[in-house]
Amino acid sequence: MKQEFNAVIKQHGEKNASFIEPPFDVKEVFGSKRVKVKATFDGVEYRGSVVSMGGCYMLGITQEIRNKIGKGFGDEIFVTLEKDEEERSVEIPEDFGREMNNNEAALATFKTLSYSAQKEYITWITSAKREETRLDRIAKSVVLLSEGKKLR
Repeated sequence: MKQEFNAVIKQHGEKNASFIEPPFDVKEVFGSKRVKVKATFDGVEYRGSVVSMGGCYMLGITQEIRNKIGKGFGDEIFVTLEKDEEERSVEIPEDFGREMNNNEAALATFKTLSYSAQKEYITWITSAKREETRLDRIAKSVVLLSEGKKLR
């Protein structure tokens, strides 16, 4: 059951972080206070979770999405939301996978991370503009993971 509505991009405190508030009772519509969703913001696709915080429901919008749609805090956007029941998994780049396979502790930690935490590692690695930076990030990731740490 897809929900479609207009929403205003709100700023989270003083941070460069934003969210929208669905104009309906999320628990009533989706059956849970926290629900994984497939969303679009002005047509740009996103997978995330609607959560209840401080008495209201919210869904975060990444800075990358705000840049793609050319909108910021206070702007109105068209949103679609539907419950996401597909399994979430990240595609591990070959070079990163090879390095993790050489370190049992790193691989074990990576497998225990949530989809979002895994995606954060992958995005950090694949967003490197230079090969040298990418290799450095892979090495740092393997060290952090072998120590049982998330990226942030």
